[in-house]
Amino acid sequence: MSNLLLIIRLLLLLSTSAPPSLGLAHQSTSISAFRHCLQNHNRSDAVLYLPTNSSFLPVLNAYIHNKRFIGPATAKPLAIVTPTHESHVQATVLCAKANNLQIRTRSGGHDYEGLSYRSPSPFILLDLNNLRRIELDVETETAWVEAGATLGELYYAIANKTNTLAFPAGVCPSIGVGGHFAGGGYGNLLRKYGLSVDNVIDARVVNARGEILNRSTMGDLFWAIRGGGGASFGVILSWKVKLVRVPEVVTAFQVDRWLDQDKTKVMISFVGEYLGRTKDLVRYLSRSFPELGFREVDGKEMSWVETVLFWAMIPVNKPLEVLLNRKSEPSYFKSKSDYVTEIIPREALPGIWDALLKVGPCFTQWNPYGGRMAEIDTDEAAYAHRAGYLFKVQYYVWWVEDGEEAEARHVGALDALHEAVTPYVTKEPREAYLNYRDLENGVNSVEKPEWSKAKVYGEKYFKGHFERLAKIKAEFDPENFFRDQQSIPPFPHSH
Repeated sequence: MSNLLLIIRLLLLLSTSAPPSLGLAHQSTSISAFRHCLQNHNRSDAVLYLPTNSSFLPVLNAYIHNKRFIGPATAKPLAIVTPTHESHVQATVLCAKANNLQIRTRSGGHDYEGLSYRSPSPFILLDLNNLRRIELDVETETAWVEAGATLGELYYAIANKTNTLAFPAGVCPSIGVGGHFAGGGYGNLLRKYGLSVDNVIDARVVNARGEILNRSTMGDLFWAIRGGGGASFGVILSWKVKLVRVPEVVTAFQVDRWLDQDKTKVMISFVGEYLGRTKDLVRYLSRSFPELGFREVDGKEMSWVETVLFWAMIPVNKPLEVLLNRKSEPSYFKSKSDYVTEIIPREALPGIWDALLKVGPCFTQWNPYGGRMAEIDTDEAAYAHRAGYLFKVQYYVWWVEDGEEAEARHVGALDALHEAVTPYVTKEPREAYLNYRDLENGVNSVEKPEWSKAKVYGEKYFKGHFERLAKIKAEFDPENFFRDQQSIPPFPHSH
């Protein structure tokens, strides 16, 4: 099995009808009843922000990373709860349910479509950013990580204790572990150690009855939340993870190549990480990928935690405390994804480059599979994309202009690029990655969800696992309390 992860980034550089909301009086009554309910559960100490509080908008916007969802056009929660104890989460679930209010649960706020903090129906935002304790045990090579912790905080905690242990997860330090792990958790150690969820050994979850479950009491739910997302099933409080072993010295690299087309440059970056020394990597790549022309000078030897900085495009000589920065500057962006199971013909590439040129500032990232991913049984966890996949593709467009016209123009260009690669990706269904959420994969009504609509996006994200996930949903949340525009509904009895 190869210790090498090689990611190909294609970067384009250009030269020059929602249901009516509750009335104000009804909203006030609902929130008053919600607060009274918290008191009845002896949880009046839960920190609650109302729209009348001066801190309400700063707290709401603090973890919104996509500017498409900042502003008056986006529906706001009736209240924000920032729990500091697990019992606050239990009470929030019970009291929201008792008062016919939905909840949205936010760990790091990186949901690409903002479903962790917005809803067309009246809702309470459960913001977990204060639940971020990390308990690391080097001797057993395990850690308990609360859902509000970020990847950067987890990586920092590991590096403070050891330089020979790591954890396979994503490259953006400000991502919250709650949603990242639940959706699968793709990272740069995937080919050696699999996904984040392949290294999860326990979890604590609040269900729709306000009970806290762990692996021994949740049964099939433990399968579901490892790749099936958490928001359809409950509120994930924490994960217990198995750390993985890495050498004291590893190699990271980025080799750039350029294509010139009509005064526009397309940069192709081959970015990789190797769990070993550069000289060994040179020998390996000279045999397996001689076309790259990789030289020893292209590799940078460093510790594993320094590769975290490298992947995040942070200078590796920066103090590690930079990983503790929980916030990032919001921007306008839209993303889509694909999976590829057959080699894209060389003659098809010029057409893909041409499609890229029409988008504007954008990149596509081609993440390779194989290695450990091809060895893990497809049914081991809810994440369904395993053996037989060559790579996953992310398409990402960003812009700086405000307004609906700019958004429509850039999103439309991204859709055209997505359409152009249709012949070369999975079909029937065209599969997608849950953590690169895209509402164009299909949406459901929050008030009256339909099974037929759920199947459209459900089979794209989860393939044949969708029905099993829906049956687990029916067992643990038959009333469908935990729901959003792309949630998994209970499996219908008629089926």
